[in-house]
Formats: sequence, structure tokens, C-alpha cells
Amino acid sequence: MFNREFYVNFAHTFGHVDKNFHVDAFIDDVTRDMDTLSLNGRLRNTSLVLKRHLPEDYKRAIAILYAAAPSLPTGYTALVLPDYVALYGKQHFDLSMEALQYFTTLGSAEFAIREFLKTDLIKTLDVMHKWADDSNVHVRRLASEGSRPRLPWSFKLAEIIKQPTLTQGILEKLNADEALYVRKSVANHLNDHAKDNASYMLNLVNSWDKTNKHTSWIIKHAIRSLIKRGDKDALKIFGFEHETSVKLHSLTTDKTSLQLGDSLHFNFGLGSESKQAQKLVVDYAIHYVKASGSRTKKVYKLKEVTLAPGQTLQFNKKQQFQDLTTRKHYAGAHLLEILVNGKVMGCIEFELRA
Repeated sequence: MFNREFYVNFAHTFGHVDKNFHVDAFIDDVTRDMDTLSLNGRLRNTSLVLKRHLPEDYKRAIAILYAAAPSLPTGYTALVLPDYVALYGKQHFDLSMEALQYFTTLGSAEFAIREFLKTDLIKTLDVMHKWADDSNVHVRRLASEGSRPRLPWSFKLAEIIKQPTLTQGILEKLNADEALYVRKSVANHLNDHAKDNASYMLNLVNSWDKTNKHTSWIIKHAIRSLIKRGDKDALKIFGFEHETSVKLHSLTTDKTSLQLGDSLHFNFGLGSESKQAQKLVVDYAIHYVKASGSRTKKVYKLKEVTLAPGQTLQFNKKQQFQDLTTRKHYAGAHLLEILVNGKVMGCIEFELRA
């Protein structure tokens, strides 16, 4: 994304809005060691080089960023704009907050805002509470995403982990948001809380209106990790049974040995041994072999069902084994488990060959 073509267009955009911006000098400067830098390294380097080519005065520099922004590509490369604010705007709080509110609509300011949370948590959260009422979906999403306790690719917000109520007002304003983009963020924010403050999170969502379809969607996604672990209080929120009377029938796989790129097909039945209907979450887990030879467990959602008294349901699933950016596979004995409401009902081993 941050290649020479991008920087040529980027520089000419700034040259168009600021006659004192030296286009060729900027291009030479920003691309000099480009090949040695990672994606995020190039993003940060762009901000650092911009500082050398924009006016020293922060207010004048921000005015140029505002003028250039509408002509720049949106998406990940637009994170340069809030990154500049995070690096150089801490002494100009109000101006920087206004800039992040605008620049987040072009990419996202979720990482930049955390630098201000780290410097002055309460003052920044006060602004973010107001953003939760904003008419722009990107700004509302920033209120939730930027204040997540454990945002991926960023540092933890230890004070919010210690005192989760600090972001409660933001989440309650957004707990029925019509935008899926916002709802996903709220659910992930709550799921972060579940890792450190599960009781607090469950009490909070249990007080919300679950009859609202948007709120219900958020809660289900927020408690997904606890459901997979069979947490009694999480299961109770949507009426899933903690103690089940279910028997696993005939767990089979189409092969006991496969190669990278193959798919594993597996089948099983679940039979009721209860005189009452049972509301179940059926999942499966793969215990993947790590580089060290040990195994790590990954739980996948399969289906939510209501099992009638005496009923047996059949399940069929295909799992592909292919290297991804988020997972590299290693040869060895893997394990497949079937889970019902977080409890292991049975397992079967299979081999992944080199």
C-alpha cells in the first residue's frame, strides 16, 4: 500500500494545497529506506517525514492535513493523518480531538486516540462519550473501538481493565446501534472485558433489553468466548442449559490422515436423554499442533438448536487445513472435539502429514 506510486500521488496532493511543500524532496525522503520497513513501519515513517516537510506550527500543519485529506485515498493509508495527530498534537488537545473526529471518517483513529488516553484518560474519555452520540457511524465506532481495553495491534489500557465502568456510558449509548460496524465494535469491547472482568460484563449485558434485535446481537457476540467455555452465567442469559442430558452418537471422520490443503469431513449425532426440550449450543474444537510439538485449542461455532425430548439430530461439517496469515499448520497428531454448551462430549484424533 505504501509504495512509490502512492507516495508520488500523496506528495502531489500536498503540493497542490501548500505551495511551500517540496514534492520531489518529500518523495526522495520518504522512499529512501522504504524497502527495509514493514507496513506499520512505513505508516509511521510517513508521519515522521511529513513533520519535516510541513510547517513547524502545529495549527498550520493540521490545516494542510485537512485541506489534503479529501483528495487522499481512504482506508489503511489514511491512518497517516491520525498518526500525525497522535505524534505531535498532545499539546493542542481540543484541536487534536476535532482532527481525529474528522480523520477517523477516512480510515480510523482507533490507534491514535489511545495515545491521548494514555496521556490523559479521563479528559479523553469525556470527549469519547460525546462521540458515542455522533451522527457519523465512524465517529460512534471510534468511541467504542478506541477505548477497548485490549485492542489488537495496540497496547492494553490498564486503567480501564482495572475500572471497566469507565467505558460503560459509551457502551450503553451504543448497545442498540443500527450500524453493524458499530455493533461489532461494542461486542468486541465487551468481549475484552470478559477476559478480565467477566462478572461485571455479564451483569451489564443482562441489564440490557434483549428483546431489541440489535442489542441481542451484540450480547450474543460479546459472550461468545464465555459460551464456548461453558460459563454457567453466560449460558443462562439466552436460556441455554448448563447441565444437559445429551448423548453423542457415532463421531466419525472421512479420513484419519490428511495433508495440508485437504479437508476433514466429520459426522456425528446428538441424542436427547431428557424428558424436557433442551436449548443447546453445539461447537467443535480443533487442537492444532504448534511448532514446539504441543497443541493449542481453537473452538469453532457450529449451530444453536433446541433438542426435543427423545430427539436425535445429525451434524455434518467440513474443516479445511490450509495455511493462513493467522495460522500456520504443523505436522502431527491433531484432535477434534465436539462440545455441547461448552462441555466436551467426545473426541477423535487424526494425523496431519508433512
